[in-house]
Amino acid sequence: QAQLVESGGGLVQPGGSLRLLCAASGFTFSRYTMTWYRQAPGKEREQVAAITTVGTSPHYADSVMGRFTISRDNVRNTVTLQMNSLKPEDTAVYYCNARYSLMSYWGKGTLVTVSS
Repeated sequence: QAQLVESGGGLVQPGGSLRLLCAASGFTFSRYTMTWYRQAPGKEREQVAAITTVGTSPHYADSVMGRFTISRDNVRNTVTLQMNSLKPEDTAVYYCNARYSLMSYWGKGTLVTVSS
């Protein structure tokens, strides 16, 4: 059974950093494009960062460019989102997604709150 489990969320002050981890199991991780999404209260879910199967050509939303870094480990079956210089507008539930052809899996999310 495919499963994605996010961790690493929490409360952080503006300007701080957090590192989110998504652990995958139950499917061939290396075949899947991995993407982080987020959904803020009252807003639609938006794509934050994506990475190809071999870890090249990461793509970032304009709002996080230069502050967030996505990476993956195809041995440990994990994908990481390093978030620096966090802003209050980064507050959201962050979700991990795995996509390959018509297959798509989602985690349950981890809450990131940026507040002083």
